[in-house]
Amino acid sequence: MSGETFDLDKQQLMEREFAQMESKLPGAVYSIRQKVALTCRILFDNGHDSGLAGQITARGETSGTFLTQRLGFGFDEISAGNLLLVDEDLQVLEGDGMPNPANRFHSWVYRARSDVRCIIHTHALHTAALSMLEEPLVISHMDNCVLYDDVAFLPNWPGVPVGNEEGELIAGALGNKRALLLAHHGLLVACSSIEEACLIALAFERTARMQLLASAAGRIQPIEPVLAREAHDWILRMSRSASAFAYYARRTLKQCSDCLLE
Repeated sequence: MSGETFDLDKQQLMEREFAQMESKLPGAVYSIRQKVALTCRILFDNGHDSGLAGQITARGETSGTFLTQRLGFGFDEISAGNLLLVDEDLQVLEGDGMPNPANRFHSWVYRARSDVRCIIHTHALHTAALSMLEEPLVISHMDNCVLYDDVAFLPNWPGVPVGNEEGELIAGALGNKRALLLAHHGLLVACSSIEEACLIALAFERTARMQLLASAAGRIQPIEPVLAREAHDWILRMSRSASAFAYYARRTLKQCSDCLLE
């Protein structure tokens, strides 16, 4: 019977759609190693390339361990088979080579946040450019509301983040947020799933690009906080993240199916 939803209010309609998302949105089944490798390739394809800079990690099955890429490999060269499993002291447990020494601050974030399963740090171009202005990320568009009230800001650059002091500072600045803009540096994303972290990293760089474009044309206008939080919760659904990640994975795999090889 048609027209049965026309008397429902917005909240009822949103709950109805949430239920459908849980049962009908397509996802994809990949191992943790494959998800990390796909995330590296997806981010490379979407402007997060900066040579050998940046790290992507995901908690391992054993407490105090995480997967990461090998130092010397670009994001576009990562596969499930060349990832490293390291402990929180960055000692290699599985794989050949060494991790990026900057992974030390990942260990600090994992220690501080038991809810975090994946951390992404990149020097994406527009984010890096924005970081040079020492200004926080501004959320003022519907597409970017996944980051609304969820991005911390570290205004002081601590230098190369290979020391424990930098790790403690970055973990403290992140607090309970999902993302952090580091002045004169780049972005940090810390999420409860690899899929969510990948998508928020993509959203972060797009937001930075939009901010630079908009601010060059005029003054960015704020959006209504209640509506922004509504949009944040609407976008940030596990089923929606899984489906969006599957889309980006399909797009990337058209060019590099070898990245799934373990």
